[in-house]
Amino acid sequence: MCRNIRVLHNFDPPTTDDEVREAALQFVRKVSGSTRPSRANAEAFERAIDEIALATRHLLDDLVTRSPPRSREREAAKGRERHEKRMEREVRIRTGQTAS
Repeated sequence: MCRNIRVLHNFDPPTTDDEVREAALQFVRKVSGSTRPSRANAEAFERAIDEIALATRHLLDDLVTRSPPRSREREAAKGRERHEKRMEREVRIRTGQTAS
């Protein structure tokens, strides 16, 4: 999965429309292979973002869970921890070190 696309379900406070649109934008960028479309493709790009954001909002509104809501701060901390481990692993690989 693209690392820039985040889990949006089951947060308190609930996921905002801006967060949904940002996720849709990341998805369209990934699928299209373009961060900025040409003028000829701009309308299709924006339409895709709008449609994916709408479908995502419907999905989030319809999902049911018994789990307690997630904390954005805790999820961010877990993400930073995963990033640090990934970077440590990269350094070990590039320098030929073994894990201790």
